[in-house]
Amino acid sequence: MDAVVLIGSFMLLMLIGVPVAYSLGLAALVGALWIDIPLDAVMVQIAAGVNKFSLLAIPFFVLAGAIMAEGGMARRLVAFAGVLVGFIRGGLSLVNILASTFFGAISGSSVADTASVGTVLIPEMEKKGYPRPFATAVTVSGSVQAILIPPSHNAVLYSLAAGGSVSIAALFMAGVVPGLLMGLTLAALCLLKARKHNYPKGEVIPLRQALKIAGEAMWGLMTMVIILGGILSGVFTANESASIAVLWAFFVTMFVYRDYKWRDLPKLVHRTVKTVTVVMILIGFAAAFGYMMTLMQVPMKITGFITGLSDNKYVILALLNVLLLLLGTLMDMSPLILILTPILLPVVKLLGVDPVHFGMIMMVNLGIGLITPPVGTVLFVGSAVAKLKIGVVTQAMMPFFVALFLVLMMVTYLPALSLWLPRAMGL
Repeated sequence: MDAVVLIGSFMLLMLIGVPVAYSLGLAALVGALWIDIPLDAVMVQIAAGVNKFSLLAIPFFVLAGAIMAEGGMARRLVAFAGVLVGFIRGGLSLVNILASTFFGAISGSSVADTASVGTVLIPEMEKKGYPRPFATAVTVSGSVQAILIPPSHNAVLYSLAAGGSVSIAALFMAGVVPGLLMGLTLAALCLLKARKHNYPKGEVIPLRQALKIAGEAMWGLMTMVIILGGILSGVFTANESASIAVLWAFFVTMFVYRDYKWRDLPKLVHRTVKTVTVVMILIGFAAAFGYMMTLMQVPMKITGFITGLSDNKYVILALLNVLLLLLGTLMDMSPLILILTPILLPVVKLLGVDPVHFGMIMMVNLGIGLITPPVGTVLFVGSAVAKLKIGVVTQAMMPFFVALFLVLMMVTYLPALSLWLPRAMGL
């Protein structure tokens, strides 16, 4: 009955339109009153939830991504991707996917990826003869790579939700191969579409111009080298790499590219602070909600229920995939990671699934949820950028959903895709 009160109050608050973060906090208070524990204990858990050193990585990565997104990085990455693959039939769709790969490795955000790359490429693709819904579908689908390719904010959240037992560096490295696999799968689909519909080829860019474009893009791509190189070499931690990435992004944007005006910088910082504030409120309230679940033994009860359905690891993983896909269409990614990780991680550990591997399974599932109606945040952003109705974009995305589902199956049932690189790096 305790669990019914806690989870039921949370669902009721959600249904009447209370924001997710406040629903978590209020449900925790209701649960505390129900089992008659001091409300001070809930407040302590909220404070403890955000009083973690590892959380410093989130605001720094968000700020670095925002600076690069608004400082001309997206345009230069698109141009560089055009040099590499733009001359192939359907090349602009490949440019879109590759630009999302590059930008995702800098921003770590699917929303920023869609907004930045989409603003540049959706109009350009339509101008060159691609249907606008197809161009939007490519942009939205390609942005899911940012969930996996480091630096991923959601990997930091997963590590936090796992109680700090999973290394952020290991999660960063685990996302590299699945992220690249996703990009290659989407690129293959775009090539098939291009051949079927006879989409245009781009022009080969002259060598001198190509070198200039590559030189400009390399300044931004060095951000990725700094983040990953520093962590893997042991020169600095994930938190330190995030702060250094901010300094590098600021230097490149304001002193190398010089496209961004100094007077606009306070507004950018203000938007970043607002974003981070929302995330931190969510983390604090989710910590209190998780504390109440632990007191009520909700994770243990759910573990017993799921393992009672089957003792086959692959069947259980299939059921968890269905659950995550369904929930991902109804809620945003960050709260789901914070809520579900403490519940589901004991289940998969009992089955012998590596926590890093399960992190990638969760990321792919919930990443697909970001582009799926009715609550697909990234889908909404892509539709707004393209000025198309959600239904039109969703219809164009059907083949891309199939491609992403194939990637999900490979990530789920081929653990080596996620675990090979972290183990090779000794993480």
